[in-house]
This record gives sequence, C-alpha cells and structure tokens, in this order.
Amino acid sequence: MNWSNKRVMKWLMLVCALALLVPLAVVGCTKPSPPSEEPIVIGGSLPLTGVFAETAKWIEKGYRYWAEDINAKGGLLGRPVELIIYDDASSVEKAVTLLEKAITVDKVDLLLGGYPGTACVAQMPVAEKYGMAYISMGGHMPSFEQGYKYSFGSPPLMGQWWAEGLGPYLETLPKEERPKSAAIITMNNVIGESCRESIVNWMNKLDISILVDEYYDLPLASADALVSKCKESGAEAMFANGFLADGALTVRSMKALKYNPKLLFQSVGCLVPAWVEELGEDANYVFSGTGLHHKLPYPEVQRLNAVAKEKWDIDYAPDYFLFGCCWMQTLQCGVEGAGSLDNTAIKDYLHTHEISLIHGKFTFDEKGLPPSYTYLTQVLNGEVELVWPPEVASTKAVYPKPAWAE
Repeated sequence: MNWSNKRVMKWLMLVCALALLVPLAVVGCTKPSPPSEEPIVIGGSLPLTGVFAETAKWIEKGYRYWAEDINAKGGLLGRPVELIIYDDASSVEKAVTLLEKAITVDKVDLLLGGYPGTACVAQMPVAEKYGMAYISMGGHMPSFEQGYKYSFGSPPLMGQWWAEGLGPYLETLPKEERPKSAAIITMNNVIGESCRESIVNWMNKLDISILVDEYYDLPLASADALVSKCKESGAEAMFANGFLADGALTVRSMKALKYNPKLLFQSVGCLVPAWVEELGEDANYVFSGTGLHHKLPYPEVQRLNAVAKEKWDIDYAPDYFLFGCCWMQTLQCGVEGAGSLDNTAIKDYLHTHEISLIHGKFTFDEKGLPPSYTYLTQVLNGEVELVWPPEVASTKAVYPKPAWAE
C-alpha cells in the first residue's frame, strides 16, 4: 500500500471511529430513567360473599382506601403498595387456606387482617407460625390469651368488652328504672359466646335476673320460637347476640309477636348501613357497642366522613370502613417505626411504642391489646349515634324503648 492509500485508509478509520463515538456520546448525555420500585405486597382474605359479606365489604373499602391514600402520598417506605384480597366466602377453612396461600405462594411482604372473629381465631396461629404481623379485630379474648406475639387488636372488636359501654350507662339510671330481668339469645360461635360473657358479667353486677339464656345455630331460619320464649318470660331487657341477617329476623319477630322490652341490645350487625335499609323505622332504639365511630371528635375521623361522602355519597363513614382504615394505619405505624418490612421488627416496635391512630394514641400490652374500652351506640332516627360516655356522646340515649311503630 502506497503512502496515498495509507492516508486514505487512516482517514476512513477516523471517520468510522467518530461515527461510532457520536451515538455513544449522545447516550451518555441522556439521563437514565430511575429504576421503578417494586411494590410492597400486602395480602389476606375477607368474607366478600356469604353471611358476613355486608360488614366485610366496608372493611375492604377501608383497606383499599388506605392503599390509595398512601400511594398518593409516595407509598410506604417510598414504595407503592399493592393489595391481594381473596374472598374466603365466610368460610373459616378457606380463610386459613387463603392466608397460607398469600404467605407461601404469593410471598406477600405483609398480612391483611381477616374478619370476623371466627376467621381470626383460625388465622392468628397461622400468622404466628410464619412470624408475620397480623392486625385485625382479633379472635376475642381466648385468642389473645394464647401467647401470640405477632397479633394485635387495633382496635379489637372484643366481645368480652361489648357491654362495657352499656353497663356504666345503666349504672347512672336510678335502680328502680333499670330493667329488672333480661333474656339473652346467642349465635353458637366464638363471637356470640364472647359477647354473651360481657353481658352476663354486667347483668350480675347490676343484679338483673337472666330469665332466658338460649343459643342458636347459623343460619337462623326463624326467630319466632326464641322470641316467644323471651316474651313469655317477661324479660325487660332483650340481648340478641347475632349478625345482620339473624338480628333483622329477631327484630321482625319481636314486632310481629308484640314483644317490646324496655331495652334492646344487638351485639353485631346494627352498625352497618344495611341495618336501617333492612328494617326501616324498626331499626331504631337498638343499643350496641363499638371501638370506633364516625362522630368521635377527631379530625381524621371527620376527614374520613368526607371521603365516604365523596366516594359513596353517604353522609358518614360506616364504622367498619373506619376499622379497616385503622387496622392498616396500625400496620403502617409498625412498618414506618421499624423502618423496614422485617415482621419481627414491626412486631417489636408495636409492642414497645405508643402509636397515633385516627381516634387517639394507643399502646399494646403483651397480649397485643390496648387498654379495654367500648363506646355505647344507639340507632336513632335511622343513624347510629354515640350515647356513652358523655364526653364523646353525639346525643342522649332513648330509654325505655318506645312502642313499635305501626
């Protein structure tokens, strides 16, 4: 190759090299996109169909709203949150199977609490087995006495506390005005038995005689036989420890049989909007208990009322929507306090720190429970009102119960 050819060849090589470098330079000057964060996956089950679905659908709304809200604020630990909510069809067996699936197959980072207490009784030992924080209503006192370290009731729907609002209210009445006798009908499961325990304790304390104390199995086809027995006893207070469907049956039977005691207490079921939708005027004057309520004087509760109005065009946040939000908020406090998704660190943080929730500040004892409390509610004019204690009451209780509307 002569000098001229060599010169041409060098020139061509230089051009080729520059041609290769220019795209690389352009790429190098372009700011790379940041890697997308993997979502934090939180999973579990709720009874979205079956006998407990009417209540559980509001818990699900609470779970999903919490996820939507925290993602809008930048996520949990800076990562987006993704929920896996299986339908256990109100079956305890499915609730256990689906929680195991969430842990072992889906490999979720965190758990969603289940509902109702019958499911929680079975799910709490699963959470303990896998060392994962489990925050829900809980499985009532017997479950919290098993020594579990990873389960928290925040707030719990503790049957053993259910009459802790009614009892002190009745104590304020002159003794001659209190009911002198009571009838109790109870669904035959851990929830009913737990609520019954609280009622019996207070009836004994107030020297109110228990004339009827009957159990029934779910589903309840008719309440007529049970209500007839209560009416015939002449009991002045009626306690129905059941859910929405059997509770509504009981009220209809009481009206049909013209049984109108001075006091009617429904343990579960009358706190959801469907209670009034089902019963109309007959839904009124029923007492119950709760650990959360839309008229509590806390800014975050009032904000959630506005959320319910915006999203579902209802005037207030149903209690079980608030429960769902609060259980997720507790999990959030544990994660952010621990600064990680390590479930042991989350558990340890919740056991040793005070946390701020939508209705105040709370601590947990070695059982995973806050100090005992229950607010007394009563359905009045188609709305669930707070009637005790006085410092949070939205109105005064109506007692004795007026006659059934014609």
